[in-house]
Amino acid sequence: MPASRPTAQPAERPVNSGLSMRDLLASCAAADAVSRPPRAPEPEPAGRQQRHREAA
Repeated sequence: MPASRPTAQPAERPVNSGLSMRDLLASCAAADAVSRPPRAPEPEPAGRQQRHREAA
């Protein structure tokens, strides 16, 4: 009868890439920001639009 092997592999140790968690999160936030289209400008309140027209 052959010797039984353990089915679970030992977990590999993570490699230290030299990045801090702060740098990793910042790079993810930057990638998210540049991958989205720019937001449309928010409409100005009616009172402010009138003042701009009067000043012109």
